[in-house]
Amino acid sequence: MIYYSVLKPFGHNYCSISKSIIMNVKRIFGTILTILGIIGLIYTGYELINQNTDYISLSVIGVIALIFFFSGIGLVKNTKDAA
Repeated sequence: MIYYSVLKPFGHNYCSISKSIIMNVKRIFGTILTILGIIGLIYTGYELINQNTDYISLSVIGVIALIFFFSGIGLVKNTKDAA
């Protein structure tokens, strides 16, 4: 509540500020997930091209990378701007 008393004289609403912070965190987290997914997909492709015979671990890494990639894209796409 100390934030409310500090921000109120300046005409800011605490609720709108906290929503914008949460939206920015979601967007940053989505970007991080997307980048991790891209790195995982590049690693999987690189190892497949080099004819690595450990297909089970490569498929697990590839599936996790796809999950990270698409969930990151979804977070960035579906997060509304609170500005």
